[in-house]
Amino acid sequence: MNHLDETRNEHNDFLKGSLSESLVQNPYKLFEQWYDAAYTEKCVQPNNIVLSTVSASGQPSSRILFLREYDKNGFVFYTNYNSHKGVDISKNNRASILFFWSELERQIRVEGTIRKVSAEQSDAYFKSRPRLSQLGAWTSNQSEKVPNRAFLEKKMAEMEKKFPNEVPRPPHWGGYIIEPTFFEFWQGRAGRLHDRICFEKNENNWDSFRISP
Repeated sequence: MNHLDETRNEHNDFLKGSLSESLVQNPYKLFEQWYDAAYTEKCVQPNNIVLSTVSASGQPSSRILFLREYDKNGFVFYTNYNSHKGVDISKNNRASILFFWSELERQIRVEGTIRKVSAEQSDAYFKSRPRLSQLGAWTSNQSEKVPNRAFLEKKMAEMEKKFPNEVPRPPHWGGYIIEPTFFEFWQGRAGRLHDRICFEKNENNWDSFRISP
């Protein structure tokens, strides 16, 4: 097995911040502070999330998506309901998302349950997308095998002809919201003694605690 040399890493230690238990008692407020900081500090794609789902057979899978909306109810992303992740969610509605901002040496892990957003919410977001992205939602049977790239390009051309003006939202495409039951806020610290502050939902309240790095 090849061992990676830590001394070749640009960041041999974590020195950019700290996190105290007394900072805030509401995980959504802390999330918003960190999310805003990721934009202020010009982190690369600050709204990237890693979504992890689990199939009916227990096989986990992960992929990077864009967070599109969030509020006190949860975090919203959009996709093809028939995709790999969509099939997983239809069988097991528990999942996690992960934010990682290397520039700030921070990550946030969120666990919870997933459900579809309303058709009205999905319609509104779909209308805001660029036309090519709208056509792509009709073109791609996401996660299904295709013979080659030309197959997709041919189908895209067909969709352009089919929808010369407004493109309606496909019935198989829309939003999901992950409703959190658990947050972990991770701040890198010197000597790998990282700060890890967690929030666990207890009915309508959040219990906070620190865990060991």
